[in-house]
Amino acid sequence: MAGGKMRKEKPSRNPSNHFQGGVSFHKSKGQHILKNPLLVDTIVEKSGIKSSDVILEIGPGTGNLTKKLLEVGKMVIAVEVDPRMVLELQRRFHGTPHNSRLKVIQGDVLKCDLPYFDICVANIPYQISSPLTFKLLAHRPLFRCAIIMFQREFAMRLIAQPGQNLYCRLSVNTQLLARISHLLKVGKNNFRPPPKVDSSVVRIEPRKPLPPVNFKEWDGLIRLCFNRKNKTLGSIFRQKSVLSLLEKNYITLLSLNLPQNTSSEENKIPVEVAALGEVDGEDPSMEIEDGRDDDDMEMEDNDAEVLKSDFKEKVLGVLKQGDFEEKRSSKLTQVDFLYLLSLFNKAGIHFS
Repeated sequence: MAGGKMRKEKPSRNPSNHFQGGVSFHKSKGQHILKNPLLVDTIVEKSGIKSSDVILEIGPGTGNLTKKLLEVGKMVIAVEVDPRMVLELQRRFHGTPHNSRLKVIQGDVLKCDLPYFDICVANIPYQISSPLTFKLLAHRPLFRCAIIMFQREFAMRLIAQPGQNLYCRLSVNTQLLARISHLLKVGKNNFRPPPKVDSSVVRIEPRKPLPPVNFKEWDGLIRLCFNRKNKTLGSIFRQKSVLSLLEKNYITLLSLNLPQNTSSEENKIPVEVAALGEVDGEDPSMEIEDGRDDDDMEMEDNDAEVLKSDFKEKVLGVLKQGDFEEKRSSKLTQVDFLYLLSLFNKAGIHFS
């Protein structure tokens, strides 16, 4: 300024933070806000929202997507864990015609009870992708569909088909419960702050009715098969640990003289479906290939102290009956796994 001293600009205290409307975003919390209005419009358009729909939005942030959802749906229920974002949402829509049709729930979406909704549209924190997917699929009553932004590799695992490299336990479990389709790829520069990875939007439509299967049994089988998905089922079911586990279940059921029910009771289904997303400290989309030879893991025929040879032959007989002994989990469909499970159950062999 002429005739005076030059005023120095004060350095930002948080140079790495990104702002919108005075609110800073934290990458550590998965806060990546969609900044491209054309992309927001495309997501809403592909969602197929009806004017009578109650919409669930997870992680609304500052409300860029929320505003568009309110324009096309009957009501938006927004679940947000960050109290700062909750205040920003309330400030943004206060005094507008949309305010009465917006309900904000402050809390962790994985821990809170979700109300009724017709459709879910969300740009979620990527670290909750797996548990959130199965929580939604366990929700009752079932919703029509969910349109969700995932990290691209996770999305590709959801839609992977038998024989593809990314086909895994996650693929099998989600496709058993829902029809999943890829809608569009989203580059990292469409977000503020930009994440380190690209994203994808997928459509999830729950199957109605669900397959008549005991989901605990199903998950027990799938966990075993995909622990080493590129090995033959014959080599997997010759493993000492696998045979010992199955024999223990077999003897327990015989001693109780109680048949294992292979169909889930209606009131147990949501709990069992949600459990399919449990990771036990591992990413359910990843399988372990430990590099050991199959022979190192197999049960020796003369190891009578651990397992009777007739039970081993019983297990292998099931595989031979269904022509599964030389097949690999990475190539099997949901129908194949359902058939394999039914064969084991008919032989009195169970996985839970």
